[in-house]
This record gives sequence, structure tokens and C-alpha cells, in this order.
Amino acid sequence: MGRNGGRGATRNEASTRFQLPMREADGDWLDALESIDGQPPKLRTTVTVEHPRTIITRNASPDIAFDQSINPYRGCEHGCIYCFARPTHAYHDLSPGIDFETKLFAKPDAPMLLRAELMKPGHRVTPIAMGTNTDPYQPIEKDWRIARQIIEILSETRHPLYITTKSDRVLRDIDLLADMARDNLVGVMLSVTSLDPRVARTLEPRAPHPERRIAAIARLNEAGIPVYASISPVVPAITDHEMEALIERVAQAGARDAFFIPVRLPHEVAPLFRAWLETHYPDRAGKVMSIIRDLRGGRDNDPNFGNRMRGQGIWAKLLRTRFDKARQRFGLGGPRLVLRTDLFRPPEGDQLRLF
Repeated sequence: MGRNGGRGATRNEASTRFQLPMREADGDWLDALESIDGQPPKLRTTVTVEHPRTIITRNASPDIAFDQSINPYRGCEHGCIYCFARPTHAYHDLSPGIDFETKLFAKPDAPMLLRAELMKPGHRVTPIAMGTNTDPYQPIEKDWRIARQIIEILSETRHPLYITTKSDRVLRDIDLLADMARDNLVGVMLSVTSLDPRVARTLEPRAPHPERRIAAIARLNEAGIPVYASISPVVPAITDHEMEALIERVAQAGARDAFFIPVRLPHEVAPLFRAWLETHYPDRAGKVMSIIRDLRGGRDNDPNFGNRMRGQGIWAKLLRTRFDKARQRFGLGGPRLVLRTDLFRPPEGDQLRLF
């Protein structure tokens, strides 16, 4: 467990990026807080229901292989310190720090909205990606089951789907995924960042143990579901030395291929990551950030298309060379997965299902 009771972020400052009203705490009151109220209560996860008007998000990024995505939740209890989705909490006047991990939003209307959008005559059938922003299989999915309901609709309509997760909870839906896989309608990307549980405990404190994720790769493969490994992000001087070992393990488990992304630090993620380094790796914090800046053209983050997913410079080239050689050594690669789009059948309306 980390120093924040198993949370990833070490800070919880509100974002000032959108110039939202600031709340100022009274210092004298805070000095006396423990003597009056005792120790502060343990951080608890709360879930707020969100009612969006639509559920399919569309993008035109040249760096991403899909143009449609669904996110059942906002925020993520896994608490990965590097999560590039953290800044989205600023839109809600919440901190991208601990708030992102503890104040979550669920979208129970998502299945209904998805069914309605798939019924529209103008719906263009391309793979929908789930897990692109926050993890659909974070712990609250056990109770809310929104991701499963979405998969049920996509399975019913024979709509192609990509899933990205760092949780073995995906195995709960192996029945639906195996059915879709028989028609080449699904691919699963499972993220394994480190094999060292001590590193994983601080880097992604509430995500499942790395061995459980590797076992999930094996189970998915045995069920005939195309499964790929995401060795992402690679954190210089923290996890990069594990690259070859990770590729060997996921290949042995049955992953068809693997890919990686150097760590990205957009907006509020950069100061959160720096604070995390000072807490957990003070001996190498300067070295880590120096390599990251070299990867990112002298900045903490490079948002430009093309570079943002690959990095640039000598360190990026070195990581890519090592990665490609390891993939070749352990037999990964082959044809790119292309999901079928010709089997789609629009869902029936409520009226039609009455007869």
C-alpha cells in the first residue's frame, strides 16, 4: 500500500486550468482539525450517477486506430498515477489527483443510449473501443455492470468491439466475448506495466496483481478470443528494464502481439507524477524526468500528433529497437487484427419486441 491508503496520487489540488471558482481553506482551522475531530476518516470511493445525452464518442485522431468509443465511467479507482485521463476531472471542478480515484461517475443510461444510437439509419459500423479513457473493468463494474450490458447489446447486434483494460475482471464476460470472437467481432488489449508487485502497488495501486493479468491473457487465448498485451506506459528508470521480461511472459501466455507507449504527462498529470516520484523514488526522480523530457522534445509532455504516442530522440529509438527485437525473439506479430463490420444488424425497437 502507498502512503495514501492505497491511492495513486499523493496530492489533491484543484485544477486552475479552467479558472473555476477557488475554495480557500482556513489555515488556523486546519491546524486544530485533528484535536477537534480526531484523525480524518479513511478515503472512501463515491459514485455519482451521470446522465449524458449520447454515449458514443467520436474522434479523428491519426494516432488512434478507432474513431468510436464508449466510456461507462468517469474517474478510475485503479489510481494509476500516469493516467492521461486524470485532467478530465477538472471539468467537474474536481481534482485530477485523489478526487479522480475516489469521486467516480457512472453512466447507467449507457446501454439505453447505445441501443438508440445503433438504431439510427445513419450509424456507421466501425469498431467501437471501450477502455480508451478510464477502465471499464475498474472495481465498481462488479456492482454496476454497465460494461457487460454494453457488450450484450454489441453481441446481440453483431457490432465489432475493442476492449482495453488492466483488469482480469474482463473474464467475467468471457461468454459474450467468446461468442463475438467466433465471428471475428472482438479484440482485447490487456495492460501489464510491471511484473514487480512492489512497483505495481505504487504505480497502479488498485489494479489487479500483474500475475492475475497475465493469467487473464492465457484464459482469453484459451477461449479463442484475440488478446494483445499493452506494455504501457513504459516509465524510464522505473519499468523500462522489464520490457523484455514482460514481452516474454505475455507471449508465453498466448498474446498475439504487444505494443507500448512511453509515459505521457499531459496537463495536471505532470505535477502529480513529479510529486509521486518524490514520494516513492526520490533517489531517481531527477533522472526519470530528464529522460522523459528528452523523449518529449525538452518538455514534460509533447501533445503533437505522431510524437505523443511514440516519443522522439535517442531514448525513443532505443526503446523501440529493444521492443521490436523482443517481439521478434518471442514470436509475436503477424497480421493486424481487422474486425468484421458486415454482420451488423440494428437492434429491434421496444415496440417490435412486443410481438
